[in-house]
Amino acid sequence: MRKIITALLLMFVLFQSGTLQAQDLLRSTDLSTLKVDYLSDSDIAKIKTQLQSNNTTIEQVEPIALAKGMSAEEFAKLKLRLGGAQSSPTGVSNKDNFDEKKEELSRKQDKIVNKKVKDTLNSLVFGSELFDNPELNFEPNLKLATPVNYILGPGDELQISVYGVQEFSASVPVTMEGKVNIQYVGQISVSGMTIEAATQKIRGAISRVYSTVASGQSQVGISLSRIRTIKVTIIGSKQPGNYSISSLATVYNALFMGGGPGKNGSYRNIELLRNNKVYKNIDIYKFLVNGNQSDNVGLKDNDVIRIPAYTQRVTVEGQVKRPGIFEMKSGETFKDLLSFASGFNEFAYTASVNVLQKTSKDFKVKDIKSSEFSSYRPLAGDVYRVSKILNRFENRIKIEGAVFRPDIYSFYEGMRVSDLIAQADGLKEDAYTNRATIVRLKSDLTTEVTNVNLAKALAGDAQADIPLKKEDIVTVYSILDFVEEYKITIDGEINKPGVYDYHDNLTLNDLLVQAGGLTGSASKRVEIARMIKSDEINDANSNRVQLFNLEINAGNNEQIKNFELMPFDVVNIRRMAVYEKPEMVTVSGAVNYTGKYVLASKKEKIYDVIQRAGGLSAIANLDGVKIKRPIQAKQIEDLENIDLNLGKKDSIQNKLAKKLTEDLKYAIIPVEWRNIVKDPNDKTNVTLFSGDVIEVSIYNESVKVTGSVLLTSEIPYEKGKGFDYYLSSVGGTDAKGWKKKAYIIYPNGKAAVSNTFLFIRSYPKVLPGSQIVIPEKPETRKMSTGEWVSIGSIITSIALLVITAFKP
Repeated sequence: MRKIITALLLMFVLFQSGTLQAQDLLRSTDLSTLKVDYLSDSDIAKIKTQLQSNNTTIEQVEPIALAKGMSAEEFAKLKLRLGGAQSSPTGVSNKDNFDEKKEELSRKQDKIVNKKVKDTLNSLVFGSELFDNPELNFEPNLKLATPVNYILGPGDELQISVYGVQEFSASVPVTMEGKVNIQYVGQISVSGMTIEAATQKIRGAISRVYSTVASGQSQVGISLSRIRTIKVTIIGSKQPGNYSISSLATVYNALFMGGGPGKNGSYRNIELLRNNKVYKNIDIYKFLVNGNQSDNVGLKDNDVIRIPAYTQRVTVEGQVKRPGIFEMKSGETFKDLLSFASGFNEFAYTASVNVLQKTSKDFKVKDIKSSEFSSYRPLAGDVYRVSKILNRFENRIKIEGAVFRPDIYSFYEGMRVSDLIAQADGLKEDAYTNRATIVRLKSDLTTEVTNVNLAKALAGDAQADIPLKKEDIVTVYSILDFVEEYKITIDGEINKPGVYDYHDNLTLNDLLVQAGGLTGSASKRVEIARMIKSDEINDANSNRVQLFNLEINAGNNEQIKNFELMPFDVVNIRRMAVYEKPEMVTVSGAVNYTGKYVLASKKEKIYDVIQRAGGLSAIANLDGVKIKRPIQAKQIEDLENIDLNLGKKDSIQNKLAKKLTEDLKYAIIPVEWRNIVKDPNDKTNVTLFSGDVIEVSIYNESVKVTGSVLLTSEIPYEKGKGFDYYLSSVGGTDAKGWKKKAYIIYPNGKAAVSNTFLFIRSYPKVLPGSQIVIPEKPETRKMSTGEWVSIGSIITSIALLVITAFKP
């Protein structure tokens, strides 16, 4: 009991001392006993007020506080709390928040980052890619459990927790003296101890203060919450210098940070110096070739990694899996070099390797046989060239043509034609057995042809079954190769006209069925044209073909079975003399019965069809009858492709252009209906064609005036009034109007233009429903003064020539 009271009194004194020092941070003479963990939020607020009243920052106070005995770790805690601590509602110490920030700071511990740039200069050096790849950095995984053999030192931080009946939790740093200061327990020296040994030592010290730990009612958990940073020096790397890295970092990690060996640095004899002695020699090839990381040892503070210059490098080119520049150690052979290059690839010539060597004066070439690979020792500067195997075969033979398996086969001594055919699964049914050819390569690489009688060779004739040689090409011909390809042509009233293959015994009926049978319009007449073949020219007979005329029943394809066709025959199925589908025209507008009407005869007139439509109605314009006749499809396509250059600016113009294109798909035939009624034989009583559209306009008691006029309008028709009357009714022409080229479009589609007689211009008669169009004057360019002068000069010159020519 006395011990507990003494500990409480000691803790109270320390707390009061810390509070007094906190209240007067700038004036205190000794800050060595100040513990930031014991300061409440109100104490922190007082320190902030004191700094503000003196118009100073915490950074400015740092050298003063350190000079008065405050440790750097305590000052870092104070700085952290001054920057982010908040008052708790109860005003007690916000130590939990501080612990969380400290843990977050530990998580944000500086990571090993080294921006990598591709080393193009040393890209061929084997191993350089290991330090150019930013995805491969050997960074230690800090999220794993701390190794039990980890050696503690200043800068590490331990997370100590007591849980069970009694509870306690704190993040305790290892001080510069190598000790941890645990509340209520005291200072414990852990520097140089493994984490496992330190755990046992700290657990024993806590059990002497917390009785429940000794009895087992509470447990103690100790882990490494923050790892210290150590400094190492790298010499001879691409980026030499001093580096601060995690104490869990290894040699490869440090080499990666330094960018790997420099331009002339060794990859196989890297020295790790510890306490001024070579602790280990590192050979990176162990990792590159075999994945062996035995040289990837952990680092300690003040370690030095020295990368000396290489002593021997050689180059491997050609057909290896990994060509490049390799570093060799003393005693290694070409076989070792080949393993560094991952061996030959599948196209390499492996019997020997050519090497280019350097002497003291010049170069020399040497060939290394495959038997010398394990004994030959490469020299510095050697260039090994692994060539490609030749594109030739030592036992190839080929068969093609009318065999079941034409292909390339392996040749063996004593092989004959029958043996090769047996390997190709024998001859096909269409094989030509009287002759086969063998193309053979002679010693001077020229070729010769040898003929073989296959029938005798396969029958066992030893003389015909000749021996083969490598690279022979045996060709077995097919009888189909000698047969001309015959065709038959059928056209006319058949469902599938075209060209068909000819076969022996092919009849006309067979061809009709093959071509899909006759159409409904087929007549009974069939004409067959057959080529005339003769070895002699008969001048008396000028016929080019022989014609056959047959009769068939269009409703039955099964007939004329006995008429046999010959190659290249041309069969024509004629069309019935009378076989026309009903054709229609359309009547629209001011008739009694509009719609479509079938042409009753080939000479059906417009008058007849309008009469069938009930005649003109009471509102019909007798001068407004016209026929719109479709033009040919090809002409329509040409019209649709016309570019009117209207662009997309004016939608009205585009609509007008579209309508114009639609109208151009029809040819307009004006009809003089008044004349037809008087005389049905009038020339405008035309014969109708299929697709014609008869339009009868409704009587319109107005005249439309459009074009380059001041006002586009419709003026009521007034009998006896002429062209000028209607033009003046819309204000006349505008500045661009071209009156003398005006024209009138009548309701029946006919147009009339003005004409001149003895300088007197007359205009066509205006009828109801007409449209007067005033076109626009074409743009003209006035000649400049210079052009007039040029013309005058030319006229003057011509006049002088004429005068000179007529002088006596």
